[in-house]
Amino acid sequence: MKVETESGDRLDPLWNIDAIVSELRDARRRSTRVVSAGNRRAPIPSPELLQQVVSRIYASLFPRHAGAVDHSEEGLTFFVGSTLNEALHLLAEQIRREHGFVDNGRTSGSRPPHAAEKIVELFAQSLPDTYELLESDIRAAYDGDPSARSTEEVLLSFPGVKAIIYHRIAHTLHTLGAPVVARIIAELAHSQTGIDIHPGAQIGGSFFIDHGTGVVIGETVVIGERVRIYQAVTLGAKRFSIDEQGALVKGEPRHPIVEDDVVIYAGATILGRITIGRGSSIGGNVWLTRGVPAGSTIVQAQPRSETFDHGAGI
Repeated sequence: MKVETESGDRLDPLWNIDAIVSELRDARRRSTRVVSAGNRRAPIPSPELLQQVVSRIYASLFPRHAGAVDHSEEGLTFFVGSTLNEALHLLAEQIRREHGFVDNGRTSGSRPPHAAEKIVELFAQSLPDTYELLESDIRAAYDGDPSARSTEEVLLSFPGVKAIIYHRIAHTLHTLGAPVVARIIAELAHSQTGIDIHPGAQIGGSFFIDHGTGVVIGETVVIGERVRIYQAVTLGAKRFSIDEQGALVKGEPRHPIVEDDVVIYAGATILGRITIGRGSSIGGNVWLTRGVPAGSTIVQAQPRSETFDHGAGI
């Protein structure tokens, strides 16, 4: 391969592109990550297009905050209908890509025809309920943060609210049968907010993440109503089960259950399939691997001062 300079001269570059491209092709062929030749040809979901999907769904839910110019009832109705239609068509194509990639090599008939369209239909029907949940989250953020001047400020600028918007969308898709698309949407939120919520996590209404950076919420977490957590909180797994072949067992419950009206302060780490009882308060930087009953207040142990003489304590 040759390149042309500004003067029109054709020069060999300092790198050998043809050889590198050939070696990269051979490396891909040797890869054990892709299990069939068919999978190599199947298109895969696009994070860039899924970002467009989420942006359009956000605009459909909150049109005044996301691009609608005509704020009359008729204008908003037209904007929402047009924007949502675009989003659903894009989403259906991304789910078809996921199914085509995942199903390649399976026996025919393993998935019903038009499965992607059915998922999108059910997803669209769920949007009014999703909106109601998000309204409760926005109100919880406004009520829970004395610095918030309005619910509009909360919706437009709070990273915790942005993360839960993405999560509500991703969780519905995960539940309906598009887990790869859902995971990509979750990671888009993670990259933009620093908040990592697995789309499988079940989160009740009026949920508020304050500040948010460094929050991790695992796949099988169950969170009740009116829960508030702060930055750098981890709701994670304590250990992972291994099968007879030594591979990790996927999907089994391994993350905490957080009941209604719990507050978890900054830096707390809660691990394993344990239950944090209703109305409990978990203090900052607490490390917790056992369940606590309703109404508990858990704080760090107080530091103890001791004096050691003549080498004692070494």
